[in-house]
Amino acid sequence: MANIKSAKKRILVNRAKALRNQMAKSQLKTFIKKFNAAVAAEDKGAATELYPVVIKKIDQAVVRGILHKNNAAHKKSELTLKLNKMA
Repeated sequence: MANIKSAKKRILVNRAKALRNQMAKSQLKTFIKKFNAAVAAEDKGAATELYPVVIKKIDQAVVRGILHKNNAAHKKSELTLKLNKMA
């Protein structure tokens, strides 16, 4: 454990930020799983309803620094292809 007050604060702040990022990433994964489940069940209505929500969550993760922009672009491309294949 750190002895200096500022170092102790950094540890606490980093833990809080890590927890926040972990929760956001978990929520993103949950939405992606729901979308993939709708695609697997061939439920076009649910998939088209979830698609903009998932894309928004991915974009928010990029802004917050949780995902790299190229990783987000890859995920969005993958989801778009899945949705378009259903048509």
